Amino acid sequence: MNTIEKLRESVINFQIKEVPELTKKALEEGHNALEILNEGLIKAMEVVGEKYEKQEYFLPELLAAAQSMYASLDILKPLLAKSGKIEKVGKVVLGTVKGDLHDIGKNILKMMFEGANFEVIDLGRDVPAEKFVEAVEKEHPQFIGMSALLTTTMLQMKEVIEKLKENGLRDKVKIMVGGAPVTEEYAKEIGADIYADNASEAVRIAKGLVKISG
Repeated sequence: MNTIEKLRESVINFQIKEVPELTKKALEEGHNALEILNEGLIKAMEVVGEKYEKQEYFLPELLAAAQSMYASLDILKPLLAKSGKIEKVGKVVLGTVKGDLHDIGKNILKMMFEGANFEVIDLGRDVPAEKFVEAVEKEHPQFIGMSALLTTTMLQMKEVIEKLKENGLRDKVKIMVGGAPVTEEYAKEIGADIYADNASEAVRIAKGLVKISG
């Protein structure tokens, strides 16, 4: 097993203490930062996502693996920025809708998107519809990801879609919704493009759509 493979296994098994050392060792051996990112971290997070979907991993394991990934990414980011070679897969704006202060689901989605090499614009929680509209105008993302954990705040998802229509932006972005009370039926009812019941599925769908449009 070479150093990048060892790094990949360390992220999958959330051996966070070994990750920085293996990242540095891979660089010393002549592997460039982009190769370590693609072959090590992104592939590791794909495996983690699959394990999460199969219920082999749960929330604590998902968070631990993401933390391990960030331990390597902190070392690689300056090198990737300097090389200018890194190309993001796509761009996504994420936020928990207005009135909802729960953000763990949104934060997991952020980790998974970053692990898949997407640029993530995180609007945080309790985000009003206008702020989503502003982000689409300014950032030109391919996707908006909205989450809600309360049945009362689910209605805000429809509000965001209506505001995007009013501003002539609805057709410029794919809308992804999720969260405990959100169903596929509700997603269709409000005119969302994508429903996913977990972060890994959401990222996989988004990657598939980027490939089709690319």
